[in-house]
Amino acid sequence: MISGFLYRPPASFKGKRPVIVSIHGGPEGQARPGFLARSNYYLNEMGIALITPNIRGSSGYGKTFLKLDNGFKREDSYKDLATLLDWIKTQPDIDGDRIMITGGSYGGHATLAVATHYGDKFRCAVDVVGMSNLVTFLERTESYRRDLRRPEYGDERDVTMREYLERIAPMNNLDKLVRPLFVIQGKNDPRVPAFESEQIVAALKKRNTPVWYLAATDEGHGFSKKKNQDYQFYATVQFIKEFLLN
Repeated sequence: MISGFLYRPPASFKGKRPVIVSIHGGPEGQARPGFLARSNYYLNEMGIALITPNIRGSSGYGKTFLKLDNGFKREDSYKDLATLLDWIKTQPDIDGDRIMITGGSYGGHATLAVATHYGDKFRCAVDVVGMSNLVTFLERTESYRRDLRRPEYGDERDVTMREYLERIAPMNNLDKLVRPLFVIQGKNDPRVPAFESEQIVAALKKRNTPVWYLAATDEGHGFSKKKNQDYQFYATVQFIKEFLLN
């Protein structure tokens, strides 16, 4: 069983509502109820439902659950999200034909993974500083982090593990990505280098797949300056209006 939180828009919005699935990072993070900040705009002004799942690998459910996505089990967490998308289609008040997937950091990677594995299950996606290939990520993230990340993602120096990670990498499955994608990246990111976003954006442009790219030259792992946060938010609202609500 996978748990999570469903936030419904006000009852003044009639009919089946579009939905945003927001995937937490970490991956050993946890979605918990709290102040939704800018996300309240999606609910109260745009009438969009919000779901924040805790797929396997999330913290707060015990050590066994925490390790269920490690190494060769990585795809199992992608399958959790696919099951969630199928569940949405069974709900009477949520529009299963208007789903947007989003997430930051590892949540961005999970967004790209779902986008390339289950492209027929959603309408559009927003990837914020996500890894497009765990191999190139491990090779380029700051050196002090590599041995910390390898127990989670797998050791890319091992031939068998490297082959597995290359096979499942969103970057290597772009033929399955046909939905509009918005990629957001800080150029000075020491955790998930800008290369991870740049390589997938360049490849999608060559394929003529709809892709927006927002890069901030004065930001790192996520936008911290208010002017940049505002720009990211308004750009995301515009993307939602164009590809989710239409």
